[in-house]
Amino acid sequence: MTTRDAPLPDLDAFASASAALLGLSLDPAWVAPVTANLRVLAAAADLVGGFPLPDEAEAAPVFEA
Repeated sequence: MTTRDAPLPDLDAFASASAALLGLSLDPAWVAPVTANLRVLAAAADLVGGFPLPDEAEAAPVFEA
């Protein structure tokens, strides 16, 4: 089950546009592996986002070195 309300965007276009915004050149041979990674990350985000937390849950502390 997914918590995502909308389908994933065109990840090929997203990867190309993101690379351009970051000033990176993305070899066409790497587009498929990059989009596969984005799909895995979206699935992981769905798992985290779909985990119910009680209202009493407190935010984790932030540690800085």
